[in-house]
Amino acid sequence: MAQLENLTINELSVGLVKTYSKTLAQKDIILFAACSGDVNPVHLDKDYAATTPFGEPIAHGMWTGALISAAIATQLPGPGSVYRSQSLIFKHPVKVGDTVTVTLSVSEIKERIKLVVLDCEAHNQDGKLIAKGVAEVIAPSEKQIIVVPVLPEIVAG
Repeated sequence: MAQLENLTINELSVGLVKTYSKTLAQKDIILFAACSGDVNPVHLDKDYAATTPFGEPIAHGMWTGALISAAIATQLPGPGSVYRSQSLIFKHPVKVGDTVTVTLSVSEIKERIKLVVLDCEAHNQDGKLIAKGVAEVIAPSEKQIIVVPVLPEIVAG
């Protein structure tokens, strides 16, 4: 069984870097639209998207934001962390088949309030910057090792 292990506030240091990657599938766009209610045709309608500067459907910008959340939850600091704030600038679109790698880097630690500031960048498989920003996270003080839950298969139609 796969496990996740967090890093407590006392285990973190400025300059520590972790990454998280995911490849965008068409079902991710559909599921994100269903969960968020964002049904902008630039994401869901091939004909409409063909008339935009992108030429084809693109992922919701916040799908990339959700990958940053996943990186925080699973990598840095990991389980038990609380995502407090995020600034985010989108630089390029993500299209079906793109692999996005989020890189988190600890830039500041405020131990008294257990706050960690993370520089966040997301790049595609070609190294192109997709998004960047800064997150504030409350880091856990207790060590946790959890079993990765098995999610049910979701079939998008």
